[in-house]
Amino acid sequence: MVVETWPPAEPAHAARARSASARGGLARQAAYAAMDFGLVCLGGMGAFWLRFGFANPFGAATLALNEFSGQMTAQAYPGFLVLYAAMMVLSCISQDLYRTARELSALEESTKVAKAVGLATSLLALFIFTSGNKEISRVVVAGAGALNVVTLAGWRYGKRRYVLGRAGRGVGVSRVLIVGAGKMGRNFAAWLSENRQLGFHVCGFLDAHPNGDPRVLGAFQDLRRVALGQFVDQLFITLPAEREVVKEMFLEARRLRLNLNVVPDLYDGLAWRAPVQSIGGFPVIQLHGQPIPILGLAVKRVMDVIGATLGLVVAAPLLALTAAWIHFDSPGPVFYSAPRVGRKGRKFRCFKLRTMVAEAEAQKECLRDANERSGPFFKMENDPRITRCGRWLRKYSVDELPQLVNVLRGEMSLVGPRPHPVDDFARYKIEHLRRLDVKPGVTGLWQVTARGDPSFEATMTQDLKYIETWSLRLDVQVLLQTAAVVLEGEGQ
Repeated sequence: MVVETWPPAEPAHAARARSASARGGLARQAAYAAMDFGLVCLGGMGAFWLRFGFANPFGAATLALNEFSGQMTAQAYPGFLVLYAAMMVLSCISQDLYRTARELSALEESTKVAKAVGLATSLLALFIFTSGNKEISRVVVAGAGALNVVTLAGWRYGKRRYVLGRAGRGVGVSRVLIVGAGKMGRNFAAWLSENRQLGFHVCGFLDAHPNGDPRVLGAFQDLRRVALGQFVDQLFITLPAEREVVKEMFLEARRLRLNLNVVPDLYDGLAWRAPVQSIGGFPVIQLHGQPIPILGLAVKRVMDVIGATLGLVVAAPLLALTAAWIHFDSPGPVFYSAPRVGRKGRKFRCFKLRTMVAEAEAQKECLRDANERSGPFFKMENDPRITRCGRWLRKYSVDELPQLVNVLRGEMSLVGPRPHPVDDFARYKIEHLRRLDVKPGVTGLWQVTARGDPSFEATMTQDLKYIETWSLRLDVQVLLQTAAVVLEGEGQ
């Protein structure tokens, strides 16, 4: 007795072919990355030579720069150039630029290149600034960035024209047979015909109901005859066929050595353009997903660490003077820490300079009826618990400087929704929990746009706007606006 298994085991030659294809794809991507790396190095040297002349190779001469008052050597350039090229490759990976995406237009691909170059160049400039190195010319960095946009986008455009030219001549074109002449099948065929650069030629359809359409070359059972007669390379199933029909198509396609693809027409077209991934061997169609900007979050963390470190170093004298003032102004500790609720509801100790009397927490519930904020969090403009020096510290937000330690510990970020106390968190409604999707911040969008609005809903609106539209650029804007707000003394 023979027991049929489904799906049938993959033949050894098919597994070897698939493995070879994967290795070929990785080799091609590695070649693209190596080309970018080399072009970035050439662009950096080109920018250097344009600035200082061809008589000054790296590390050879002492160069006089207008940007600085002294003399400068060129010995630092090679190391920074290699670092720049490596960051450029990582930035291109983040923009998915090492995959041959023929469905992208030349303008869309060039825009991705410009974003990758801008990110890598900004990171290099930030690294140079924080390292304190004054041997690198700002003109050279900016010039290298401009050259890289041209060269990296240029070679991709040349490759695109080459591939499109081959497809236009019919070289390497794959002949396609579509199973199902319904709405989905016709739309798919029309899209392939309009985008000949993808390298597909539609031979016709298989359908159980021809309806007089000359493009329908037969029924499902005619697959072998039509595929051989039309020299078909690939088969696309575009209809919600019965299980047995798909199984028969699968077996026949394997015998004919055809590539078999299924185009799902699920939920009235919601699955169109949806990515398909594998989880534990099960194919999963993602109808909706929120992409996680891994590289962006990593850069944000680097900015947090650098910013918090510089902030603590610069603010150290002010913190020392303020600590002495607090000590002589009222009894109690100089620093104050209290539990706060952070990302995904995790609790942490939030550090501040003490601005209230030592028994402030015990008096809070007695003052709850005088709360001037609508919603779950507590705030009073003339809070009787605030000390004399505490009012000045709050006015200029000096009391929040110790939270830079929370940033270094990874519990907070420089920019994000403000952390709320645990007792306020206990009063959240279910929709308020969305503000905990990210790390809380030392400053945030609400602080610089709607600080005087007493409603909790205004806070929520700004916090959700920040989460949904987050970018590194937005963080920089909030930090710059925070500096202006602090200098104006709008804190409470």
